[in-house]
Amino acid sequence: EGVAEVLAGRGEHLQDRFVEVPCSEDYDSHKRYEGCTPRKCGRGVTDAVISRQEAERIRRIAERGLSLGGSDGGASILDLHSGALSLGKHFVNLYRYFGDKIQDIFTEEDFALYRDVRQRIQQRIAQAFGISSSSLYLTKPTFFSRINNTEAKTTHDEYWHPHVDKVTYGSFDYTSLLYLSDYAEDFGGGRFVFMDAGSNKTIEPRAGRVSFFTSGSENLHRVEKVRWGTRYAITISFTCNPDHGIGDPVLT
Repeated sequence: EGVAEVLAGRGEHLQDRFVEVPCSEDYDSHKRYEGCTPRKCGRGVTDAVISRQEAERIRRIAERGLSLGGSDGGASILDLHSGALSLGKHFVNLYRYFGDKIQDIFTEEDFALYRDVRQRIQQRIAQAFGISSSSLYLTKPTFFSRINNTEAKTTHDEYWHPHVDKVTYGSFDYTSLLYLSDYAEDFGGGRFVFMDAGSNKTIEPRAGRVSFFTSGSENLHRVEKVRWGTRYAITISFTCNPDHGIGDPVLT
């Protein structure tokens, strides 16, 4: 606690920042996919893949979807793939619950932008880790998050605990976050923290910033509690295992 190094500050505009770290053994307990399963591990940040304007458009998709529900606690989730939407202390399936009304909330253009952004992030990850973009598959859960300082009501609201994505979700090999609001302007607290031996490395969100990393315990991380305001982001995750792949959401 207290020892922190800023990996990416809100005021910086980063073309590309990448830090390589030694891979953990987490991948050894899963089937390896040569040319995809991480052999080079690390974490990267870029402000050059998604524009702020695109991030604002994506945030509006999240705002419209989450306006249909929202958690009683501080963390609300919207998953356009599965339809999962926070509603009170539970989740509902957005598509079943609202039916044809969904056509009034989202447009084909929304889903096309979502797909385009996902593809660009996928290509950036592949480039950074020296793998083929086509060897990566989108995997679940991939979701919008809206976090404020409301007191947690269920364990789903307790987003701040340290965790390892590969342990939590066995399918994850590469994780990315696209931030949709600005640290210290739209919200306080809420920084992303890599927890390394001896020090923490923090990423200060800004709209359009993408952070990405290999999903094993070499990248133990947490999110600080949001103290004020509202923090929007989307988590987009990838697997090397085609059996765990999912398609892009479609507006049916």
